[in-house]
Amino acid sequence: MRKTLTLSLISLGVLFILSGSAFAHHGSAAYDMSKTVSVTGTITDFQFVNPHVLISMDVKDPSGKVEKWEGELTSPNHLARAGWTKSTLKPGDQVTLAGGPAKSGSTTMWIRKITKDGQEVSLGGGGDN
Repeated sequence: MRKTLTLSLISLGVLFILSGSAFAHHGSAAYDMSKTVSVTGTITDFQFVNPHVLISMDVKDPSGKVEKWEGELTSPNHLARAGWTKSTLKPGDQVTLAGGPAKSGSTTMWIRKITKDGQEVSLGGGGDN
């Protein structure tokens, strides 16, 4: 009986240690945080959801062609502590997003700063979570 209990506890400990990477948080790993890109446009979708808040927007490039951009933020829980709600941003809002561009070259970024109506929107200090 004692041997079975010992083996069970050892097995549980090994599983716990090995499962740690399954719960690893990717954060901003897909983004080049040594660079900053800034885009201004119209929000088309705002998803105040876990694990990360997402903002989609239409941005006109220098030739006037519309590009679809997406920005990723920290969790809604963290932003809620900074005063955010699901209606902080909404489709139709004009905003400027600044952040680390995607390493893949796609039109996505990890948002570090949002400006709306000339005012910076507080991210609660969690831009890199």
